[in-house]
Amino acid sequence: MNNKIWDISPILHAGFPVWPGDTPFESATTWEMTDGCPVKVSRITMSTHTGAHCDAPSHYGANAKSIDEVSLEPYIGPCRVIHLQGTRVVDVADLHPFLEHLPQRLLIRTYQNTPGYWDSTFASISAAAIHLLADHGVMLIGIDTPSLDPEQSKTLAAHRAVEARGMAILEGIVLDAVSAGDYELIALPLKFAGLDASPVRAILRQPAG
Repeated sequence: MNNKIWDISPILHAGFPVWPGDTPFESATTWEMTDGCPVKVSRITMSTHTGAHCDAPSHYGANAKSIDEVSLEPYIGPCRVIHLQGTRVVDVADLHPFLEHLPQRLLIRTYQNTPGYWDSTFASISAAAIHLLADHGVMLIGIDTPSLDPEQSKTLAAHRAVEARGMAILEGIVLDAVSAGDYELIALPLKFAGLDASPVRAILRQPAG
């Protein structure tokens, strides 16, 4: 029997909320199945940070690896989903109950229901919490908000902590229908040469056994 799958990627569409000032999602048909053309072909315009996406180190670090250069290991394997709805800044104390036998990937749910609009007060995570997770062997941190850092942050403390510890980032996922617990994560970035991030089709799979 196949293991159950949870799709934790939002649907991308015209009007999808993006970071203020960033490129909106747009799509258009370039070829139609008319006048002898046997196929339909479309084009898309979007930011690399649209919806569920993986940040590359080059997004927050000078001369760092681009998304085509990163190891794929952090983006596939055992993970834990934890629920911290209503938390504005995920900090060390919030994580202590979940550290026992922690897998190498952690996804944090902060929304009860992911909004369909841009939420400028979305939850973030502290640099201290990032370091705590790294100390417990975590290689990927994921969150159901657009960024690990607050919208107005200029220091990017959480991203800097990720950079210092050599971790990976998954942002913009949707965990509304996912119970707290352990799963298998699959969220592979596309191989975009030299780019700072990649949208992904992120899924969770029920562990075998």
